Amino acid sequence: MAIEDPSLGLEREPYHSHGTKGTRTCGRLAAIVNNTNDGGGEEDVDGGGADPDDATGQAGNQFKKRLNKNRTNRRLLSKTAQDFQIRVRIIEGKHLPGNNIKPMVKVHVCGQTHRTRTKTGNNPFFNELFYINVNKIPSELFDEDLIITVYDSVSLRADSFIGEFKIDVGYVYEEPGHACMRKWLVLNDPEDTSSSGKGYLRASLFVVETGDEPPVEHIAADEDQEDIESNLLLPAGVTMQYITFTLKVFRAEDIPQMDDTLLQSVKKIFGGASDKKTLVDPFVEVCFAGKKICSKVIEKNCNPVWNQAFNLQIKFPSVSDRIKLTVYDWDRLNKNDIVGTAFLSLSKIACSGGEVEATTGESEMGFLPAFGPCYVNLYGSPREFTGLLDPFEQLNLGKAEGVAYRGRVLIELTTQIDAKAEEQIEDIPSSNILVAEKYQLRCKYSLCTVFHAATMLQEGVVPIQFEVSMGNYGNKFDNTCKQLPSTTQYTSPVFDGNMYYYLPWSNFKPVVVLTSFWEDIGQRLHAVNIIMNIADRLQSNICVLKTAIVSKDSETHIRELWLMLITQLIEDIDIDLLPDLNEKNSFSVLDIHMKKMRVCALQSIKDSANQMREEATDVKATMTDIEDWLDRLQQLADEPQNSLPDVIIWMLRGEKRLAYARIPANHILYSATSEKASGKYCGKIQNIFMKYPMDKNKGLNLPLQLRVNMWLGLSAEESEFRKFTDGTFSVFAEIYENQALVFGKWGTAGLLGRHKFSDLTGKIKLKRESFLPPKGWEWEGDWFVESQRNFQKAIDPSSLEYIDEVYENETRLPGEEWQTADEQYTDVNGKKALAPHQYQCPPGWKWEDNWNFVVNETVDQNGWEYGISITPESKATSWMFAEKKHHTHRRRRIIRKRKKIEHTEKSTLEEAEGWEYAPLIGWKFHNKRRISDTFRHRRWRRKMILPDKNDASAIFRLEGTVGTEISEDDLEGNEIAPEISTSVFGAATPRISCIFERPFLYHLRVYVYQARNLMALDKGSFSDPYAHVSFLHRSKTTEIINKTLNPTWDQTLIFDDIDIYVNPEGLAQNPPNIVFELFDSDIIGKDEPLGRTVCLPLVKLTPEADVTPKLLWYPVIRAEKKRGEVLVAAELILKDKPDGSNLPIIPPKRAAKVFMVPQGIRPVVQLTAIEILPWGLRNMKSFQLAAVSSPSLIVECGGEIAQTAVIKNMKKNPNFLGCVLFMKVLLPKEEIYTPPMVIKVIDHRQFGRKPIVGQCTIDSLEEYRCDPYAARAEDTKSVKVGQIADPGDFVIDIENEKPLLDTQVTAKERDSVDWWSKFYASIGEHDKCGEYLQKGYDTLKVFDDKLEDIPDYEGLTDFCHTFKLYRGKADEDEEYPAVVGEFKGSFSIYSLSDDPNVPEPPRQFRELPESEPQECIVRIYIIRGIDLQPKDSNGLCDPYIKIIWGKKVIEDRDHYIPNTLNPLFGRMFELTCIIPQDKDLKIAVFDYDLMSRDDEVGNTVIDLENRLLSHFGAHCGLPQSYCVSGVNQWRDQLRPSQILQNLAHLKGFCPPAVYDSGMSLSYGGRDYMLEEFEAGKIIHDHLGPPHERLALHVLRTQVLIPEHVETRTLYSTFQQSLPQGKLQMWVDIFPKSLGTPGPPFDIYPRKPKKYILRVIIWNTSDVILEETSITGEKMSDIYVKGWMPGMEGNKQRTDVHYRSLDGDGNFNWRLVFPFEYLPAEQLCSISRKDHFWSLDKTEFRVPPQILIQLWDNDKFSLDDCLGTLLMDLHHLIVPAKSSKTCDLKMILEDKGNASEKQNSLFYQKCVRGWWPCLRDENGSQVLAGKVEMTLEILTEEEAEERPAGKARDEPNMNPKLDPPNRPDTSFLWFTNPCKIMKLMLRRFRCIVIGVSLLIMLVLFIGILLYSLPNYVSMKIVKPFR
Repeated sequence: MAIEDPSLGLEREPYHSHGTKGTRTCGRLAAIVNNTNDGGGEEDVDGGGADPDDATGQAGNQFKKRLNKNRTNRRLLSKTAQDFQIRVRIIEGKHLPGNNIKPMVKVHVCGQTHRTRTKTGNNPFFNELFYINVNKIPSELFDEDLIITVYDSVSLRADSFIGEFKIDVGYVYEEPGHACMRKWLVLNDPEDTSSSGKGYLRASLFVVETGDEPPVEHIAADEDQEDIESNLLLPAGVTMQYITFTLKVFRAEDIPQMDDTLLQSVKKIFGGASDKKTLVDPFVEVCFAGKKICSKVIEKNCNPVWNQAFNLQIKFPSVSDRIKLTVYDWDRLNKNDIVGTAFLSLSKIACSGGEVEATTGESEMGFLPAFGPCYVNLYGSPREFTGLLDPFEQLNLGKAEGVAYRGRVLIELTTQIDAKAEEQIEDIPSSNILVAEKYQLRCKYSLCTVFHAATMLQEGVVPIQFEVSMGNYGNKFDNTCKQLPSTTQYTSPVFDGNMYYYLPWSNFKPVVVLTSFWEDIGQRLHAVNIIMNIADRLQSNICVLKTAIVSKDSETHIRELWLMLITQLIEDIDIDLLPDLNEKNSFSVLDIHMKKMRVCALQSIKDSANQMREEATDVKATMTDIEDWLDRLQQLADEPQNSLPDVIIWMLRGEKRLAYARIPANHILYSATSEKASGKYCGKIQNIFMKYPMDKNKGLNLPLQLRVNMWLGLSAEESEFRKFTDGTFSVFAEIYENQALVFGKWGTAGLLGRHKFSDLTGKIKLKRESFLPPKGWEWEGDWFVESQRNFQKAIDPSSLEYIDEVYENETRLPGEEWQTADEQYTDVNGKKALAPHQYQCPPGWKWEDNWNFVVNETVDQNGWEYGISITPESKATSWMFAEKKHHTHRRRRIIRKRKKIEHTEKSTLEEAEGWEYAPLIGWKFHNKRRISDTFRHRRWRRKMILPDKNDASAIFRLEGTVGTEISEDDLEGNEIAPEISTSVFGAATPRISCIFERPFLYHLRVYVYQARNLMALDKGSFSDPYAHVSFLHRSKTTEIINKTLNPTWDQTLIFDDIDIYVNPEGLAQNPPNIVFELFDSDIIGKDEPLGRTVCLPLVKLTPEADVTPKLLWYPVIRAEKKRGEVLVAAELILKDKPDGSNLPIIPPKRAAKVFMVPQGIRPVVQLTAIEILPWGLRNMKSFQLAAVSSPSLIVECGGEIAQTAVIKNMKKNPNFLGCVLFMKVLLPKEEIYTPPMVIKVIDHRQFGRKPIVGQCTIDSLEEYRCDPYAARAEDTKSVKVGQIADPGDFVIDIENEKPLLDTQVTAKERDSVDWWSKFYASIGEHDKCGEYLQKGYDTLKVFDDKLEDIPDYEGLTDFCHTFKLYRGKADEDEEYPAVVGEFKGSFSIYSLSDDPNVPEPPRQFRELPESEPQECIVRIYIIRGIDLQPKDSNGLCDPYIKIIWGKKVIEDRDHYIPNTLNPLFGRMFELTCIIPQDKDLKIAVFDYDLMSRDDEVGNTVIDLENRLLSHFGAHCGLPQSYCVSGVNQWRDQLRPSQILQNLAHLKGFCPPAVYDSGMSLSYGGRDYMLEEFEAGKIIHDHLGPPHERLALHVLRTQVLIPEHVETRTLYSTFQQSLPQGKLQMWVDIFPKSLGTPGPPFDIYPRKPKKYILRVIIWNTSDVILEETSITGEKMSDIYVKGWMPGMEGNKQRTDVHYRSLDGDGNFNWRLVFPFEYLPAEQLCSISRKDHFWSLDKTEFRVPPQILIQLWDNDKFSLDDCLGTLLMDLHHLIVPAKSSKTCDLKMILEDKGNASEKQNSLFYQKCVRGWWPCLRDENGSQVLAGKVEMTLEILTEEEAEERPAGKARDEPNMNPKLDPPNRPDTSFLWFTNPCKIMKLMLRRFRCIVIGVSLLIMLVLFIGILLYSLPNYVSMKIVKPFR
């Protein structure tokens, strides 16, 4: 049925379906990845035997969930753009690689990029939230990638990348709550497939859509010690291995023309060959997970062959789901054009296992992604190329349903594990190409389409033709395939006499036949059809069962329907029916996997159904499991390898494509193996609503409704086609003879470009003698003339009644008399028409009455309506019924009714000749010649037969067209022959008709009872609805119900003598649709559509059948949105007697020709009482520029009306004074039929005007029904007085002296506990509450939602409900019109006895409170904001609070909090207001801006009146104990004993009695003892008297609201449907009439204290030696740097220990770090400016940590970081006592010996010892050195008492630091040359002496050699001198 699925809302018993989802989850994807061989896409991966471990099971669950969600959720997504908000919280990083890094994170999604602040270290803490607001179609958004990248900000761009994580938005959306909260993300480098992880990043990801509330993040207490591997977004059990997707792209077919024909035209001029089909240069682009690969370009080829393989290497399992395959047309100069787009979904071609296996013995059912070889079809815009801009180009991107076939691509996908491809693109080996050839073997398919009806046409001027295509076969504009009879004859529409047009095919039904060649994939599609058959039957049975449950049928009947459903399902599931793959030789790997998966899944469902039938006892408890079965069956019926193109039907008007319909081929595919394997519409008539391409109105206007019979099968199975046919098939060739009237004679002289013999259009020249039958066909007889009376005529031969109308027109000049117009008689559009006396009754019709003027419409008493023409128009365009002096035109409607008669007169001579006439060429034809006719034509036909085949399947032999001998001269003479392919296609195509001998007469009754919640389309907040009912070519209209959104027509529409040319048994299985269209009647202008719905009639083949249709609610759809409901039913009765004497009795009439819904179908009613408590009106907006001052209320229900008294002055008191209304109404017994209740507010104004200023509709009255006798005293409406009472009834005796806020607690206690201690203790953050809980103090309740959303408190509407009042016209995008006010009131509904002697039940509304306004004190406590929407360019905002009530405003702008999204407000506001005038308390958060206007972040509105009136005590929450002092001092105006006394009075109990000095109390018939409540509790000094404490404990046992903090969501005026953050707060309300309230709480935020951290660096040891000295020794110039993270501006360093040769260093250096610290929260408070130009300091709270680094000093290059030590001051690493015992295990191993408190420096105060420093090398941590330090922490006061200077500066004390005792080798070499020489002499003494002697020897020899010649010569000259 077509009813909307009702919501059951019933409790379920704990039924468990053990077999529904599998009892175990073997077959995990991790095991598949680990155990599969390379090339897993080509091999059977069903192996393995052992059960995987827990981690593997978790992994499988994760991926299994991923695969399943894509198959379910995304099928239900809206196709329209909507608002989404993506939230990304970057929390912290862990184990990021690198040394001395400064990481920052970039978040990129949907073209927006956000970045975090820069942090320091390998474990940075960010805690930054980003908002990304988008408006997109959901399917597009979910394919977007969310990329999180981590960079090192100090590195160069080339090496700044650390790692990234990529996920698609759809993955996050499909998680529970649309969120992944506080998950660890594994970072990796996508370019380096051999590397391991690059660290971890904790993040929270949210996708928030309209109406969603993001889930609350809960921080676990042990989150710091959490195992990262156990909380990965992809669990550790999933082996994140690199796999390679190899996508082989072989070839493509049927690519349409994409380039202009200019070059081809030039070639043709010069005698070259022209071929338009080659005007495309295709290439393929593959996209997946952000990667793109393109194939080579094949120029000038519409059937390109690429034979290329694309290797996509990714980590698997991947969080991206779809592989995008796009075919482009390459352009040399312009942008590449998109041919089409297809997607491969991994969730459809892979399976993790676990969700499908049952107890079958199978160990695994999972498999890796695999596909093909198989063709993938491309759909998009129409194939016809145009040089202009394609209006449907977006369809080629896959963003909406494609309207035409645009080719297909042969691909294959295989998956290889741990196989790295050498190249991204490579050629496919020839062996693989040969393997793929067997998947391209073609079979011949035959398709036949019989058009039975085409109705609901909007216009009827131009003839209509239909085209049926499959692929490019049958496309009349595509000349790449042979011509086929794939189009119907052009047919002119005929008016149905009411609203629409239809095509008058009568008993000659046009038939379309085409043959095509595709792969034989029957084994796939037959399996799909079998499963779809099971799913459809199950869905139908579920709908019937739900209807019975909602209708509250008997339990026996519901049980019978349920048992029938289960039994039918078990019988339908027959696994043996699934096709056997062994019979086919072209099945792929995926076919094998899909077969096994389907077999297991069906067996699992069948076993579960058997178990349910045996064990289940509650029908309603099983509905969830049954619906889950249906969902799984629909998933199994999704075939990814469906290469058979869809069948597309086009409606053509002339040569223009107007509307289309796509029919999946498997729906009409025939199977010879089993009837269940055939498509559900194979050989059956189906109803199709055609659609406009890219319809912007979203189906608001319906182009056409088709009723067709389609059959598709293999050519070898054509003989089976005759089993599905009715009627006789005939084949004719036809041409048209044309003549024109010239000088009174008919001839061919005046045809003006038309030909004597042509096609229907007259543009294509044809000759009778040139026609040749197709091959194998023969002529039967000669050419003969046949009239078009069955196809093109202006009169409807099938309508029983018809109204001829004409308008009489008169004109005048202003002020003069009316005169006959120039065109006295026209039609409704002003076109000239015949005079009434010129009309002749057509043959076969007779006049019912004479011509009459219409006076019962919106006209004057004589039938005239008046108008005025506006230049340049000469005729009026709008009309009104009242005459004005300025009117210049008037007209009146004249009608005459005629009726069809059975016997017609003999044909005239003109009809025998077959001529049809038209005034001009191209105009509509008619049978009778008129004076104005100048053109005529007639149709010549010649029958063809196939001698050797006489059955219906002979029509499939009509391949090609009727042969014609047309010369080139004839073609050139045609006007359109060179441009379009229809020059031959449409002209010579044989025409096939299915001829039915006789029609079957039916009688249809449509019962239109009522509608509800319709759309308001008039400015007066209402509509004037009427229903237009269409059935085939007949339609009727109901009455118009004025000014209502909930009309009750109570009308039966009778359609008598409907001719239907279908076998009655077939009609009963697939009856025609009944279309209900609701319209708003408008006097001026066209009626506006309210929506549309469809139902199927109950078919009775015998009128006496004892079956009665049941009224059901059907949704009214307008622009793809539900816009109300209509209650209708229908029955279609076969007339077996011509006079209809055995038909059901005619329903009673309400008026002339208005029949009511008969008894037995209309709802059964009973007398019902409705009590109405109209409390008041609120926030009424002005109407027509005047305030609503004196309103009254009208309540309408079931035809009865009640009205309140008038409120005299809305400003002083907007309440109705003591008014309770009572109504007796006849309401249906069944709740499903109960009419809505309508509330109207009218304003009493001067001169008796009473306009409606607001209205609302209450849909369901079920929640207001009650049993008036069963209500207890405490449940009566008198209880709902709440806390409003006369103050004289109470004795107010609060303490004489109210303690001042500053003296509530002692100074010592104020230091240890405060209100924030209470808050943090209540939310579980015990590390921030100090010793609060140890003192036994109270906690409060922190609600995650606002108080109104807590189920226990009924929305605080227990006294009265709030109903929004609407006024005006509803917008297209809005469900309701504008809100103009509120009505506060309540209702009680109960049944009354029909016996007048039975007394009426007691009234429900008694002892109402005073309705006078009250002055109240309101205290508003604003605690903190959570995840506010950023408003500044830096991704933050500067929030402050603004409070608005009435006309008063409090703006806390001076206390804005800069640069934060999670502000800690801690503000209390006290104000005075008058309730109900100031009932709406608006709390807004604004963003402070210095130069521009402040932006509103969001706001929330609290109804103070509801809180004050509620009996739940929402005005002031009850604390856990009664305290007279301290931080929890009592603040209510009444003491607990007084509140309890008041509650006892309201409930009718005796006053509470106190005994034993307040230790016991009696209340409500029960005794309470104080020791029962306070046993085991700490009794502190702040508690009050015992009797008050006991009274409070008793109050807390009642359902009263405790002391609390509520969390309210903020919404923006501009984004009303998306949350903008949250606000934690609460409100106290104190009526002044009850006295003075107690002191308020002090919630001002805590202030940090100043602390000093002193770090003394004593020594270092085993430091890595990075340098080499000039003497060749390894050394380092060591110094130590330290700072507290977050306070990088206060970095300090020691001096340098030069030339450390062994890694030891001596410093004796003090580092001093002052900081501000919050002891209760254990966090440091840091305030600093983000940039030097920032106006405000930003406060950060970070954990107290100290970062120590070892550095190597370099003079001529950058210093090198040798090692790092990061320690949390609260969790210190226990130091080693000596350097020898200090090693890496101190950090890497968890000691766990000391408690957390003992490891805290704040507890120990001072610690000394050795700590190791770490260094990252090749991804692993190594020991880089050891440092000896003293860590000491002091308060500011302690630091003043024990001063110490930095380094060794004065005061050098506590302790005193002596200069370090460093070795002599520690010095800077170039500043001490003597020391370096001394060092070298000491170390290289022998070498220096040896070198010195050698130098001296060399010098001696050199001098000798230099002096020897001179000496020798001197001796020679003077030998004796």
